[in-house]
Amino acid sequence: MHELSMAQGIINAVLETAEANNATDVNEVTIEVGRLAMINPEQLEFILGVLIENTIMEDAEVKFEEIPAEIDCHDCKFHGEAILDDSDHYAPLVKCPKCDSLSVEILNGKDIVVKNIVIEKPDDN
Repeated sequence: MHELSMAQGIINAVLETAEANNATDVNEVTIEVGRLAMINPEQLEFILGVLIENTIMEDAEVKFEEIPAEIDCHDCKFHGEAILDDSDHYAPLVKCPKCDSLSVEILNGKDIVVKNIVIEKPDDN
């Protein structure tokens, strides 16, 4: 289950960042998920919900933003968002929207990134 290790990595990154900034709570986390990351977003969200129990992330709002697949087409030189045939979620076909070619270079859309973390810090009184 790839989503489990990905969720644990996300949680580790968030908690390490929160600890380094003396956070008492994590209020919000924004995660960018590329269309080609080969992750089931619903499973990732569920697993995150389970794994953050009893941590300072427990009550955090976790937001997901989808990142489109961006390509350069070798045939027609198109640069931009690709057409995805993701009927097979784990092996999507990436095509050029201009010429329908499969001969493309993928520039963006494969990563999962913790984009933003909103924390609460103790008062310095």
